[in-house]
Amino acid sequence: MPSPVRTWSAVAAMFFLNGGLFGTWASRIPRVTELHGLDDAGLGLLLLGLGVGALISFPLAGRAADHFGAARTTRTLAIACVLMLGLVAAAPTVWSLALALVLFGGVQGAMDVTMNGWAGEAERALDKPVMASFHALWSLGAGTGAALGYLATHLALPLLWHFLLAGGLIYAITAVVAAVPWPGERRQPPAAKPRRLPLPHGALLWVGVVALCASLGEGAVADWSALFLLDATTASTAQSTLGYTIFSTAMVITRLIGAGLILRLGTTTATRLAGLSAALGVALAVLCGELYLVLVGFFLMGIGYALVMPLAFSRAANDPELPPGAAIAGVATLGYGGMLLGPPLIGFAASVITLHYAFALLGVLSLCIVFSAASLESR
Repeated sequence: MPSPVRTWSAVAAMFFLNGGLFGTWASRIPRVTELHGLDDAGLGLLLLGLGVGALISFPLAGRAADHFGAARTTRTLAIACVLMLGLVAAAPTVWSLALALVLFGGVQGAMDVTMNGWAGEAERALDKPVMASFHALWSLGAGTGAALGYLATHLALPLLWHFLLAGGLIYAITAVVAAVPWPGERRQPPAAKPRRLPLPHGALLWVGVVALCASLGEGAVADWSALFLLDATTASTAQSTLGYTIFSTAMVITRLIGAGLILRLGTTTATRLAGLSAALGVALAVLCGELYLVLVGFFLMGIGYALVMPLAFSRAANDPELPPGAAIAGVATLGYGGMLLGPPLIGFAASVITLHYAFALLGVLSLCIVFSAASLESR
């Protein structure tokens, strides 16, 4: 078994890689929209491909993690994520872009499941509530990817070169850190025939619902914040990339201090305060048209969404009835499924009521987190 520092660093590196690749993609969505001549509804439909790919991959990833080991499967999927990001940039037509996004969403979603399974194993090995700190590295990676996107936009770097350089650099750094011997936990799924779509049931259903509400908001900010700033404020194209950077920064800070907050406040109280912060951030973003006030709103949303997903996955990884892979896959179906399916829904709503007001729907979901917070308590 690696030392505690190496254990934490290895898992955190995979979270950083996954977030970095997602942030790289999210930061250049306006450029992808421009290259392929997409409107809000068209972009929303393409983003649906990310969600479809993830939903297909969740049950497969959960079973692979339980059978082959979460660490081994995660490191394999990391390579696939880098390759699929390059495929997205290289897509010459809308149809090829749609296929590339399905594949990218599939490997991203699969890696989400397996790396959270590895994180659950590490949390048990370290005997500390460190799940939020792993998710902090995801947010740090996403923010780094978004910041590199800002630089690439400012330098007018071609999309393919940007994605290849960013993906290759992030992988080269994180793969070395993640290369530790890990015994892993291999558990076979229940004897009963598995569902084709691993929706959670029983107590885990409400865990999945809370994760859904948070991930819808997180996904909306990731994929639409740049366009929202262009639509609702006087932000320039380069400044529009700052929304997701600010959001990710808030998530990193909150997740790094998350263990202390959870121990001090308790899971339920921490989750309720998180929902209130997210709701306040949405209100500020929607009601204020001044760039810096909207960025403050994104910061509050980052604080609000930061702890919900780590708490949901920690609860799933320690479920008393299901193996970790199967339980995490079930919660991820609603959780990360919402993160990937939410953006296209925002796009469809934006085509009817404008993007500015479509964001107001996130405030309603944030209040749902407040009222369902007790479901994240460990059983």
